Amino acid sequence: MLKKTITWEDFDGNKRTETFYFNLTPAEVTKMELSTKGGLAATIEKLVAEQENALIIAMFQDVIGKAYGEKSQDGKFFVKKPELTEAFMSTGAYSVLFMELATDAKAAAAFIEGIVPKKLTHDEIKKGA
Repeated sequence: MLKKTITWEDFDGNKRTETFYFNLTPAEVTKMELSTKGGLAATIEKLVAEQENALIIAMFQDVIGKAYGEKSQDGKFFVKKPELTEAFMSTGAYSVLFMELATDAKAAAAFIEGIVPKKLTHDEIKKGA
């Protein structure tokens, strides 16, 4: 799970600093990997090598949307609902995060590394772990 604190400006001009959570479960990563022709990781590498910026942007938007959720206070649940994702993606915080990932390759790599389960390896994904 990635805990990310973002400072942004709301639509009333107020500066806000909030913490947001992003996570992909092994099942979600496996589904994304197996549902992408050639595999998700290979597809991302290919898009970057070929500088397919429009497709890279669409993929980041999709990954952010699939990873965003709200963690329960007791840590038992990580709730992902379309309405929560839509609300987050309607804030300036989403815009700040998106621009960071779109313009900083190291930040993008750290984000992906932070949301993918640590014990899940590329080989496990291919096996359907």
